[in-house]
Parts: sequence; structure tokens; C-alpha cells
Amino acid sequence: MVLVTPTGELGVWPGHSPMICALGNGMVRLHRLPENGGDTVEVIVSGGYAEITPDQVIILADHARRSDDIEQDVVTDTRNKAEAALNALPADDNRRAYYANKIAWCDLLLQHAMQD
Repeated sequence: MVLVTPTGELGVWPGHSPMICALGNGMVRLHRLPENGGDTVEVIVSGGYAEITPDQVIILADHARRSDDIEQDVVTDTRNKAEAALNALPADDNRRAYYANKIAWCDLLLQHAMQD
């Protein structure tokens, strides 16, 4: 498994020493064992934490989406609606942070969708 952190990537193998790390924005790559297909599953994450133990990793992400489950037209529509809602709010409205976060998440999804 390769985790994305605010300072770069962190590789995790079975038997890794226990730790907790912050997650950044980007791609987490899960490399399956041969008996489970041997392929790689890519998940886009935004923020959160990972708890690593010698035999498992628990990821608590603010946002997560499999890279093969991104519908660009739906994400673009969601982004446009969030941008319109953001622009309709006064500059001192606390709800602006919610919409700004939603726009950033949509931008991250679209960035990775365009790479595929």
C-alpha cells in the first residue's frame, strides 16, 4: 500500500511498525495479494488519517472515491453548483468554507479523472 501524506508518499508493507499519519490530497494505491487478484486499486483521498499496525491499515478520510468510479459530468455539475452557491453567499458567511472545500474536492477528482 502507498499512502499519500502532506509531505509525500508513505509505503506500507505487512509487518510495518505501528503509527498514525495524516493523509494529504491525492492517490492511495492498494496493491492486492496474488490470491486476491494481484491488481492495484487506486483511491483518491482528501485529508484524514491512517492508523497503521503490523497487520492492517485503517483509513479515515475526509473524502474518498475509487479512481474508476469518477463520472466527470456529474463531478463537473456538482462543482458548478457549489461554485454558484459560494458566489451567492456574502464574503463573511461561514458557509463559504463548506463550498470552497467541495470545489477543491471536485477539482481533485477531475484532475485524476483527466489523467486516466
